[in-house]
Amino acid sequence: MSDDVVYLTRAGYNKLFAELEALKSERIKISAAIEDARLQGDLKENAEYAAAKEAQGYNVARGTDIESKLAKVRIIEDEDIPGDKIYIGAIVTLMDLDMDEEFTYMLVSPEEADYDENKISIISPIGKALMGHAEDEELAIDVPAGTLNYKVLKIERPK
Repeated sequence: MSDDVVYLTRAGYNKLFAELEALKSERIKISAAIEDARLQGDLKENAEYAAAKEAQGYNVARGTDIESKLAKVRIIEDEDIPGDKIYIGAIVTLMDLDMDEEFTYMLVSPEEADYDENKISIISPIGKALMGHAEDEELAIDVPAGTLNYKVLKIERPK
């Protein structure tokens, strides 16, 4: 997988695209705020002007970043990725051997990672360690808090 390519699920692509559209509409409001602040006179000590310019800078930088990513996107569901090993896009059910607890993660690109949704990045310590493993394999993963001992119970692909 090339470093230039950004792999996303279709939902991840749609989320980034929606964020870009929201940023574009926000630019109109920011431009109006800058113009209103200019009309107030001295720009050196005008907090509203400084805040609007800062918001404009963030908006443009984030928009450029998203546009760059969207230009390089490949949708995971469209790729022919083997389902017998853990790769990006895999939904993995693991058994924590120390706590005798089962849980499920989806491995995604850093742009889509969201721990609350059980989506972990393939570049996180756990994500990196899981890559390439198959069902029934046991592995020890070193993380800052210690060592995690897992067994891969099931590997699925989103439908």
